[in-house]
Amino acid sequence: MFLDARLSAVAEMVRNGTRFADVGTDHAYLPAYLLINDKIEYAVCSDLRKGPLKNAEETVQKYCLADKVDLRLSDGLDNFKEGEVNEIAVAGMGGLLISEFIERTEWLKSADIHLILQPMTHAEDLRKTLYQNGFYIEKEVAVKDKEKFYIILSAYYNACPKDLTDFECIIGELSKNTDKISKEYIAFLLKKYTAKCEMLKKANKDFAETEQIVKELEKCLK
Repeated sequence: MFLDARLSAVAEMVRNGTRFADVGTDHAYLPAYLLINDKIEYAVCSDLRKGPLKNAEETVQKYCLADKVDLRLSDGLDNFKEGEVNEIAVAGMGGLLISEFIERTEWLKSADIHLILQPMTHAEDLRKTLYQNGFYIEKEVAVKDKEKFYIILSAYYNACPKDLTDFECIIGELSKNTDKISKEYIAFLLKKYTAKCEMLKKANKDFAETEQIVKELEKCLK
């Protein structure tokens, strides 16, 4: 069984021998891959809708994994119990929605729990939410698939809330990476915020903060 570049990057972050949850599982490709390769003990595959869970069930049956998989209707982590899982992946959702899950699920605040998050949008808001709620991002990777960039965050709870600067929310831990894709993504961000700065200038609006972000991104590339 093979995963695309995005889900492969998520799979690489999963700790061995863990009790895994795939929130918003859709076809359950990720947990099936992890089980087939003996990386996790078992998986809870959840989704808000019955349709995706039906797709997940077909994958589970195809690879004879029914005894190691629990398929569950759940809005985020609402139908999970504390202590049930210690490795949680949320991939393919918006950063604001993932932030909502984190803020309303108190039992996530445990040093034993590992969050692997792949926001499709608003990664900056997700980073801000994590740090404000006492989590920290220990690693980030950038992946490019079919000319589209994806960011995957590895986060843990340390009970030390902090506020990030605007630039820290935008760049996260990617500035520490030296790989080609991370550099390409930072260049993509630089182009985006340079265009935004020029737009603000032409509209005679305050561009100081955006201009500072551009300068910081230029430093990262150098």
